[in-house]
Amino acid sequence: MTHPPTVLITGATDGHGRALAHRLAADGATLLLHGRDQDRLDRTADDIRDTHGVVRPRTVRADLAELEQVRSLAAEVRATTPRLGVLVNNAGIGIGEPDGRDRRTSTDGHELRFAVNYLAGFLLTLELCPLLRASAPARIVNVASIGQEAVDFDDLMLNHDYSGARAYRRSKLAQVASGFALAERLPAAEVTVNSLHPATFMPTKPVLSEAGYHIDSLEDGVAATHRLVSDPALAATTGRFFDKLAEATANAQAYDLAARAELWRRSLELVGHSGIV
Repeated sequence: MTHPPTVLITGATDGHGRALAHRLAADGATLLLHGRDQDRLDRTADDIRDTHGVVRPRTVRADLAELEQVRSLAAEVRATTPRLGVLVNNAGIGIGEPDGRDRRTSTDGHELRFAVNYLAGFLLTLELCPLLRASAPARIVNVASIGQEAVDFDDLMLNHDYSGARAYRRSKLAQVASGFALAERLPAAEVTVNSLHPATFMPTKPVLSEAGYHIDSLEDGVAATHRLVSDPALAATTGRFFDKLAEATANAQAYDLAARAELWRRSLELVGHSGIV
């Protein structure tokens, strides 16, 4: 990318997403910030403008726990954004607090972590694929995790033996596996699709609320994600999973073509999309 692109970051009002937004603003990127609270969005946009002396980033509000709001978010982006160079699917729920350790459901009745961490980003990505392709070369970056667990297609919504950690790990496996599947459907010269574990136990609200301590810094995670967003050396790299800065191997189910096809089919049914990208 010869010029800083327009970048949409979901979950941009706190933690890793907010820190990434600041890093990209310093690069001169045009930012589109997503969050679910308008006051926090406004504070984040104002802070970025004042800190970096740049044009105030645009903001888009949606609760990713409701698929209709995801569709509306995508429609707003398509209507107001002539070119979209990068989509960063960053928003998500951790393994426990502050979002709860018990099983909860989204507005659409889906298990909440699967809905927010995976289905929302899956639908948003599909809805924005035409815009991304028209803005080629473009990139999709999924902020996933090294913590993954094979999805059980007989209990996709984890009605049995629920734990926040299990739900989180399955949602992240789905995120990575669907990223591989999407990469196969998009020419790398138009749109690349990569996923990463940005860092381990960054000091974000979910980590500090549940674990009470952190290991890596926000800067570590931002550096890894920033690389997938903007490094020219990765312009043709697609369908990969990275652990921080190094290419890594995801959970084995992500490479199982039959499982990947089943996940793709079931996901399209759950979000009500044709799958045309």
